[in-house]
Amino acid sequence: MTGKTFKNDMSMMYAFHDALRRELGRIAKITAEATDDPRQVLQAALGWELFKSYLHVHHGAEDDVLWPVIRAAVRDLPDELAVIEAMEAEHAVVDPGLDAVDTALADREGGPERLATIVERLVGGLGAHLKHEEDEALVIIDRHATPELLQRFGFEHGLRIGDDSPRYLPWLLDGASADTVATVIGRLPEPLRLAYRDEWQPAYAGLDVWGPERGSTEV
Repeated sequence: MTGKTFKNDMSMMYAFHDALRRELGRIAKITAEATDDPRQVLQAALGWELFKSYLHVHHGAEDDVLWPVIRAAVRDLPDELAVIEAMEAEHAVVDPGLDAVDTALADREGGPERLATIVERLVGGLGAHLKHEEDEALVIIDRHATPELLQRFGFEHGLRIGDDSPRYLPWLLDGASADTVATVIGRLPEPLRLAYRDEWQPAYAGLDVWGPERGSTEV
């Protein structure tokens, strides 16, 4: 998952980032296809709604719980403070990019080329943000965050997911490695592990999330 060594467990952060990259690949694939109007395909796809919803959950929990505490901890460390400020600034650019995609989806005059350009910006911007966070911010978080802060961040993240956990966890782990699945599911109490195995994952696998033949891509 990463060559870095952390004192805190960052596996959920990497799992979520990997899920976002997977979905970015699928979104880019849809907008590049010439057989269907990608505006109609993407607008109708459950996958697009899930991607937006879970990205907002993740960034919102970071903005409200994680970054303020880390920012306070590094206020006298200019280099580290600059990284945290960059994380917040990148959120402010990435999140409106979702609205720009929705606007392009609703625009029947602009053509699919406009959508492709906006999606390309989203893929590039969010992809760069995820890499920046992994390359620089996670080390800073690991250095300054207490286990209690990370627990609070995880709790807030889960609170914002709410009753959607039976769909969120299979979405998160769609296509993930066996090690990642074991790590994430291993955090759950046994009744939830069984529910994931016997109910949640099979139900998610039966959903037409991105449409026929669009469930996999190289990212």
